[in-house]
Amino acid sequence: MEFIYLLIGVIIGAAGGFFARKQMSASEQEFKHLQQEVTESKTSLEQYQNEVATHLQNSTNLLAKMNDACKTAMIQMEQSTQLLDRANQRSNEMPFFSAETEAHIRSNPSPKKAKRGVRNEALTEPPRDYSDDPSGIFSDAQQVVTNKAS
Repeated sequence: MEFIYLLIGVIIGAAGGFFARKQMSASEQEFKHLQQEVTESKTSLEQYQNEVATHLQNSTNLLAKMNDACKTAMIQMEQSTQLLDRANQRSNEMPFFSAETEAHIRSNPSPKKAKRGVRNEALTEPPRDYSDDPSGIFSDAQQVVTNKAS
């Protein structure tokens, strides 16, 4: 009888061990699956951080180039301004007109218009580009339509 109890105990123990092992195996598989997801998430996060770092480095380089370009443009603008100032100083040193001409202009502020010779002759002939035989196109008389559909 003890043998039967032992056999029943082994069967119950084997069944319990089987179910326990199956339960442990499922939780272990779930643990492995979760661990794999964590590893993938970490890898994805590191990749994203690297992409962000690369992007920020590129942005820094572009801003440095823009800063250099702005500095160059400011230097060119300053040089152009200095050249214009020198040109203005030179033009103020040398007058456009001579001293006598400027004195004459100041003494006669209103310019006089030159009079053109006007002929008071009566014109009896038409200009040469006029025709001697008028066609009557611009007269008020009704014109005959030649391409009228009948």
